[in-house]
Amino acid sequence: MPCSFFAFLSRMKYINRWALMRNVFDENLSVHSFETAAIAHMLSLIGNRRFSRQYDEGKAAVLGLYHDMPEILTGDLPTPVKYYNTEIIQAYAAVEAEAKIRLLSSLPEDLRADFEPIFHRSEDDARYAVLLKAADKLSAYIKCLEEKKAGNTEFIEAEKATLAAIHKLALPEAEVFLEEFIPAFELTLDGLSNEEKRKEENE
Repeated sequence: MPCSFFAFLSRMKYINRWALMRNVFDENLSVHSFETAAIAHMLSLIGNRRFSRQYDEGKAAVLGLYHDMPEILTGDLPTPVKYYNTEIIQAYAAVEAEAKIRLLSSLPEDLRADFEPIFHRSEDDARYAVLLKAADKLSAYIKCLEEKKAGNTEFIEAEKATLAAIHKLALPEAEVFLEEFIPAFELTLDGLSNEEKRKEENE
């Protein structure tokens, strides 16, 4: 019997984010998921090297990679709607839970147990939940910066709110990422190249 998991996965590129806002650059779910996975991986490395954490870096990356996959079935509900009130939050959580069950059932039966911890994280994974939330918010913050850099004032308030949400997490790894990686997003391609040349000359 054909397994539809990757056919579902391939449709992430058709789901655009930030639907209620004017975008200079469209961002689809596939791009966002890759970026979130890469950031989650980096946050786990920062945590392990600088804060004596014991993250599994591969696990962090995989959780980031699949974190929004249920939205293939639920769609990307805009944040102002998704968190408007308790009733909507609970209803969306129920719909998302059903989507996860459906996605798991689209896998070969002998592989479902491997994906179960990805879609249904246990309480023991609370620290990964915070790490993943930070990676997700950092990806959104980068999007806001890119839109603002392109002259789109639509994202000014979103930028402020997203940065505040990152700080609210009180995650040292995220603060390091903000300090060391975010400033480069203000540079042009030439600026990035020149910055790398200066680093090489100073080493």
